[in-house]
Amino acid sequence: MIAVLRFGHRIDRDKRITTHVALVARAFGADKIIITTKYEKIKENITSICKKFGGNFQIETGVDPKKIIKQWKGTIVHLTMYGDELEKSLSKIDKTDDLLIIVGAEKVPPYFYESANFNISVGNQPHSEVAALAIFLDRYFKGKWLTKQFKGKIEIIPSNKGKKVISEKGKSD
Repeated sequence: MIAVLRFGHRIDRDKRITTHVALVARAFGADKIIITTKYEKIKENITSICKKFGGNFQIETGVDPKKIIKQWKGTIVHLTMYGDELEKSLSKIDKTDDLLIIVGAEKVPPYFYESANFNISVGNQPHSEVAALAIFLDRYFKGKWLTKQFKGKIEIIPSNKGKKVISEKGKSD
């Protein structure tokens, strides 16, 4: 189980970014996203994407992050500018453990740094948590997420020219 814990979602400010964090988590191989703020609209949007494009991705909102962290049985990774280098840290993570990846939306309290097994920096310059999560998951899975089969109602086929879409009925659009 690989879960992403999105801490501090601010509804008016972060709805697009949190949606993108969830989409990256799903597409790049995570099994679940847990958003600390209760926000049904994002849950509906991500559930709709999963119904169309497939996969067993789960979303939960309105969850106490400390409760999740205390109950987590596997490894906890906190993505931050202030952590250890990504490449050095990846080799130390036990790939057989469940993995909880924490990404913040606002200033992260010291509790998260202290609770994490690994505080990992994906670069030491300000950047997006969406980018940090994508790079981390890409490196963690060594690019294997690219070949994951989602078996949805809609499948996008890579194409240099035009759009190639296969719908549930087998028609190519």
